[in-house]
Amino acid sequence: MEGPGRPLILGLETSCDESAAALVTEEGEIRANVVSSQADLHARYGGVVPEVASRRHLELVAPVVRDALDEGGATLADVDRVAVTQGPGLVGALLVGIAAAKAIAWSRRLPLVPVDHLRGHVASLYLEPDPLEPPFVCLLASGGHTMVLDVRSHEDETVLGTTLDDAAGEAFDKGARLLGLGYPGGRELDLLARDGDSEAYDFPVARVPGLDFSFSGLKTALLYATRDLSADELAARRADLAASYQHAIVRALVGRVREAAGS
Repeated sequence: MEGPGRPLILGLETSCDESAAALVTEEGEIRANVVSSQADLHARYGGVVPEVASRRHLELVAPVVRDALDEGGATLADVDRVAVTQGPGLVGALLVGIAAAKAIAWSRRLPLVPVDHLRGHVASLYLEPDPLEPPFVCLLASGGHTMVLDVRSHEDETVLGTTLDDAAGEAFDKGARLLGLGYPGGRELDLLARDGDSEAYDFPVARVPGLDFSFSGLKTALLYATRDLSADELAARRADLAASYQHAIVRALVGRVREAAGS
């Protein structure tokens, strides 16, 4: 089989509970994208356990690299450089990916490119088949991070606003736990919310200076709304609570993006 030609970038990601490897061209074409999730493994604990995640990454990192090369019809001889998430993320999990990337790069005498996890989210918007070119306002809402960015070029990004307490993803997960839902909490809350009335409860959206976010008050409001309910009452109202809670989070995110775009 003929290789796909150079240059090809091999990317590794192990910042949390997913082991991932991809092959991408400099032009932004994704030749392969392999993701192995640990969601089922961590479900029994109700959240990601860092030590468990690190050990699982050790088992998965080599297979996802092999699968990515197979999917892309390539070998390591076709790879021009190796990129890897350097942070932010779980320290032990990150070390697995970094060690694997270093080993591959050293063995093939290839450049090693460390990538900031959050900049990687923004850079994903430049990939084929629908690349987005700056300038634009970007909402980055991923797990433990929520921020609004002014993206002026591929190298020029300015944070316009960020969360003062919980990120939106953390608010979803904590809300799911208050409602007695499973893991991953955000997905379970979203599924339940589809059967509820988003206007049943008037949960607050915090107004803080500038373009920052705050979700701690919203989480407290959900706690107050659920703590005095009996088990039967909670079961009857759970979908409405989920829909109203999710609506408040989304309302906060959309509102800040609109403000940033208009400023």
